[in-house]
Amino acid sequence: MVKYAIALLFSASMLHAQDNTNTSSNVNVGDVFEIGVPETNKYKHIDFPRENFIIKRGGIANYRRAHGEEVVVTAVKELKDGTTQIKIKRNDGGRFFNSHTVVTADYKDAITSGELQAL
Repeated sequence: MVKYAIALLFSASMLHAQDNTNTSSNVNVGDVFEIGVPETNKYKHIDFPRENFIIKRGGIANYRRAHGEEVVVTAVKELKDGTTQIKIKRNDGGRFFNSHTVVTADYKDAITSGELQAL
């Protein structure tokens, strides 16, 4: 009887530990998304660089060119505050604004606002 109770307790704790490993995000490295249109003129949840940094690196600061770009997730990071931060790059291997290869985004907020759309 005691063996069964210990086994049941152990298996319940293992299931609980597995459930907590990836509860807040269901995004994986390699997932493909499309960049949508922001609610305002600028993207709020995709961390594109400011215009002056794009220009300093020889790029063209036109945020409308990002609309419709297919991007792939390169890294997923769970922050201490519970948000999921992802790094994305263009699926065709090009650079954003001809200057930056990888940008970060807040996954949940970008999906709910429509800045990122699943394909």
